[in-house]
Amino acid sequence: MTEKTENSGFIYRFLNAIETKGNKMIDPITLFFLLCVAVVAVSGLLGFLDVSAIHPKDGSIVKVVSLLQKNQLQNYLSAIVSSFQGFPPMAMVLIVMIGVGVAEKSGLMDAALHRAVSGIPKAIVTPVIIFIGIVSNVAGDAGFIVLPPLSALVFLSVGRHPLIGLFASYSGVAAGFCANIMIGLSDVLAASFTIPSAQLIDPTYMATPAMNYYFLFISTFVLTIAGTIITEKIIAPRYANQPLSQFKKTSLAPKEVEVKALKWAGISLIIYLLFIVFLCLGKNPFLADEQGSILGLKAPFMAGIIPIVTVMFLLPGLVYGKIAGTIKRDKDAVIMMGKSMSEMGPYIVLAFFAAQFLALFTFSNLGVILAIKGAAFLSNIGLTGYGLLIAFILFASFVNLFIGSASAKWAILAPIFVPMFLLLGQDPALTQAAYRIGDSVTNPLSPLFPYMPILLSYIALYKKDSGFGTIVSNMLPYSVIFLIVWVIMLTLWTALGIPLGPK
Repeated sequence: MTEKTENSGFIYRFLNAIETKGNKMIDPITLFFLLCVAVVAVSGLLGFLDVSAIHPKDGSIVKVVSLLQKNQLQNYLSAIVSSFQGFPPMAMVLIVMIGVGVAEKSGLMDAALHRAVSGIPKAIVTPVIIFIGIVSNVAGDAGFIVLPPLSALVFLSVGRHPLIGLFASYSGVAAGFCANIMIGLSDVLAASFTIPSAQLIDPTYMATPAMNYYFLFISTFVLTIAGTIITEKIIAPRYANQPLSQFKKTSLAPKEVEVKALKWAGISLIIYLLFIVFLCLGKNPFLADEQGSILGLKAPFMAGIIPIVTVMFLLPGLVYGKIAGTIKRDKDAVIMMGKSMSEMGPYIVLAFFAAQFLALFTFSNLGVILAIKGAAFLSNIGLTGYGLLIAFILFASFVNLFIGSASAKWAILAPIFVPMFLLLGQDPALTQAAYRIGDSVTNPLSPLFPYMPILLSYIALYKKDSGFGTIVSNMLPYSVIFLIVWVIMLTLWTALGIPLGPK
């Protein structure tokens, strides 16, 4: 597909200005350090002023914790290491990179992607990538880690700039987070707060985790179309006519050997996947929880999805490398793993400072109080009907910039808005759908989103002078248009009386 070259329109000038200004900011690591200092200072001021709020779930008083207090500084000092160790994506990224490193450096990924996409019409590559990004959320966090770099390689294989594929896939995974064609863990978690909140008003209220399923199923395809248009009309022209020779890779094995290696690597992958399926079958599956669900919060399948994905790359990578001759002995594979880890050095440093900022923000209670105070303001401004619903979506999307955990936000907001909308005659399923829209669309823009650092490291592979400006300028169109599309879709859906999901 030929990229458009006309980059003189207002949208392109606007996005280019955002990227230029954003990338001129201080290094992201320095920015996170300064944000840490700012959180400590703000918490000290608000703590001195005794700012507090009443938690809507249990009625407890939540106060701003001054991080300038001696005991809080002592607590934080002892928590620096554990905060880094507990940073959500850090360990997952490094574990996955063990398998991905072998698959990449053995030559498997380049050879497999090149042959996989050679027969696919280029016109459908973009929608397929975005669709896979959206539905990958059913596998938990693996989509954030694995899909963007793979999508970059797919686009490179069809002669397009890799960053187009990277941004397209990340828009699906992050901005389209709650949409899917299957019921997943996020649906269960959301319902676990919605149902008891509704029962505060109506003790007989009952619903299932599938209460938004019809709406989110259709949303998957609508967002795929919207994401494709955004990618081709807005993002792709920004990378028009940029040389790709610097990214090209040559095959590490002769063609006939490569074909044989790919064949056996594919066979090993199929055998492995069948083995995983076998572990999910039966009356008491090995990968299921005590209730027999493989998608439950504590199910070994969901809890172990990262090592499962790691082996999914590692095993065929080893088989390919052995047959292709790129892995002659065990030390070769170990060296590949080591090189893969060494390339993650910048990400690890960034993750450390991002983890400290997240920990300090959490310790201070600033995010919780922001959500509670904002929700109280929204409930008192006098809006009703669709106006209040849209205002709630916008508010949820704003709070999402400061509180990364979807369940933590909904634990705060559900006891306020679910009863309020229920008293106004709105089904709790509608309130939940509105919240999940807001909780999804600003994921790619949030500096507190745990996967922002890993995205920065992926972008840096193809654009050395990248920074937060690069992310914001390329993700903003997806966030804004996804928000508009989803709001229109939800408004029409409810106006027509279509059920959001099964009762």
